[in-house]
Amino acid sequence: MNTPKLGFELRRVRMALDSILPVRQIKDPQRSAARYRTILTSIKEVGLIEPLVVHPQRDAPGKYLLLDGHMRCAALKELGEKEADCIIATDDECYTYNARVNRLNPIQEHKMITRAVQNGVPAERIAAALNIPTSKVRASMALLEGINEEAADLLKDKGVSAKVIRMLKRVTAIRQIEIADLMVSVGNYTSGYAEALVLGTPKDQLAHPEAPKHKKGMSAEDIARMEEESAKVERDLKAVEQTYGENVLSLTLSRGYIKRLLKNARVIRFLKGQYPEILSEFEAVVASESL
Repeated sequence: MNTPKLGFELRRVRMALDSILPVRQIKDPQRSAARYRTILTSIKEVGLIEPLVVHPQRDAPGKYLLLDGHMRCAALKELGEKEADCIIATDDECYTYNARVNRLNPIQEHKMITRAVQNGVPAERIAAALNIPTSKVRASMALLEGINEEAADLLKDKGVSAKVIRMLKRVTAIRQIEIADLMVSVGNYTSGYAEALVLGTPKDQLAHPEAPKHKKGMSAEDIARMEEESAKVERDLKAVEQTYGENVLSLTLSRGYIKRLLKNARVIRFLKGQYPEILSEFEAVVASESL
């Protein structure tokens, strides 16, 4: 089996800015208005949060092309910095790197802000650096209050919103883990899906079971039906998960066997003459990129 090539080295490197060559020029960063000023103030107040992405230049040892972070690089130079944290890319597909770099989700933002406050940076200063209200900084600091640590760990690098995290506070710690696990399993991190899972939670797993469930446009009967259907879907999903590994192994072995069969000219001639529709299906199975 071929091991997929990583697009990045799995470490940060401290690199001299003089050794980094931009792919494009920012003629006048000051004219980029609010965005550039926010980046400049953020770096000045709390440092560089997101590393630059660079690629070694083949014909110039010690020099690197800047693939992502041109405004950050310009701001660092304006502030008189000589070095920056960088991630080294293993290829130079610069047009895709901005999409590949993971942005901070609310849990990561919470940890970043909390760490800055613990290091003595006032909330007002962080708000000014990030160009957001101080109230939002304080809300981020309180984001994980009442959230189970395991549930937060499951979602720490996923595309969840702060609204999803707040919804989890409406259920018990065990249910938070179940919901987070379900979201990861199906790859759905929307607030709508999270709300459906919360509404489908039995009362004894709610943080406040005495409070009635309510959703605008839905009756108590609708919510009760949703709870019943949600429980059934979760049971079915767990049943599928239990057999998934075995099924994938069986399919992989079967696909390998079919592939070997189709390398036999006599088998091909027989199937083509007697069972062309089966041959067509076998060829489609072998040609498919996924099971």
